[in-house]
Amino acid sequence: MRTTVTQVGNSTGVILPKEVVARLKLKKGDSLFLTETPDGYMITPYDPEFEEQMGAAHRGMAKYRNALHELAGK
Repeated sequence: MRTTVTQVGNSTGVILPKEVVARLKLKKGDSLFLTETPDGYMITPYDPEFEEQMGAAHRGMAKYRNALHELAGK
């Protein structure tokens, strides 16, 4: 899909086609994250660093499940 870089006030912006906005479930004011990949850039509404941190948290919770269970007093 092709889009154009345009002037937006004193900034530069990209206008996303409404099909892309709908597919990404975006609304006005949402943030997008750009991640450089070997093939170019990936645009996503999800913060890849946050996803990585949550994955680490889930692995830690799984590894220390018994200790966390004891600390919770259950």
